[in-house]
Amino acid sequence: MNRRFLLSLLAALPLGFSFAAEDYLTFEPKGESRGKHVVLIAGDEEYRSEEGLPQLAKILSERHGFKATVLFSVDKDGFIDANNQASLTNPAALDSADAIIMLIRFRHWPDEAMKHFHDAVQRGVPIVALRTATHAFNMDKSSAYGAWAWNNAQGGFGRMVLGETWVSHWGKHRAEATKGILEPSAKNNAVLRGVADLFGTTDVYEASPPADSVILVRGQVVAGMEPGSAPANYRKKNKSGAEQGVNEPMMPIAWTREVKNEAGKTNKILCTTMGAASDLTNEGLRRLVVNGVYWGLGLEVPASADVSLVGEFKPRMYGTKDGEDLKDPHRFNAFKRGVKPADLK
Repeated sequence: MNRRFLLSLLAALPLGFSFAAEDYLTFEPKGESRGKHVVLIAGDEEYRSEEGLPQLAKILSERHGFKATVLFSVDKDGFIDANNQASLTNPAALDSADAIIMLIRFRHWPDEAMKHFHDAVQRGVPIVALRTATHAFNMDKSSAYGAWAWNNAQGGFGRMVLGETWVSHWGKHRAEATKGILEPSAKNNAVLRGVADLFGTTDVYEASPPADSVILVRGQVVAGMEPGSAPANYRKKNKSGAEQGVNEPMMPIAWTREVKNEAGKTNKILCTTMGAASDLTNEGLRRLVVNGVYWGLGLEVPASADVSLVGEFKPRMYGTKDGEDLKDPHRFNAFKRGVKPADLK
């Protein structure tokens, strides 16, 4: 189009006209660039990934020199819609991903979008998986990627790649929070450098990662929603039907794996069943995630990575229903309507 014609066309537009906002976010590295691209995928109905992952992207960009792109689930008008399980904005960004951070749940993207994700995995891209990423996909068995559905006989993407699929809420959901207890045998693990005082208001998931996993942190179920809550003390049955104390032993809540994929490449995996936006107000958890990116990329993990917040970060408490108020001072809410990705820049 002729430049003079374009300028005249713009001048003739009515006041208040704007081009459609981007349906994804890109944060260019601040300061010295590390030359690496981290793609963060937000898409779950409950744990406010659409709020937590942009903050992680800002930290990676401004504090650590990574390019960071955040992808979302949106509606037909470009507003964030956490309930739209078929939506993934700009999946082509995955073609240049050097690392992936994901918090998605029961997604059934079109095969064209799934191909971008699948191909990134097959390239051996490292993955940091948060909370419901263990049950990331729920596509139809007729999909070319149906084997990755969470309820596949092999446990889908979660079990086969990350090390666990959905099993159960081991702690009482929205009533018993999680205190992270570092695994003694992993105290010198690089991913745990500088990590301390892990706490999140999400509950402990039941999980039994395979033997090739390195357990980093176990989750102490606490009888309340505050950091000072006492450990819970009762018995329940695990997925095998055996009865055990809820903290005897404590469930793994963070582990690493190195998994050879179908293409013969190795994916370095950090999986944690913590990771709601409200959990990410915890400095220790943010540091665990950032350390996981460095480790996955084969970079030296900082002694104490700078994970200070960028701008205001006051995420909504997790939930699926608007205005649901179960226990003061904690309020549980669905995603905020009327927000476009560009609003989170």
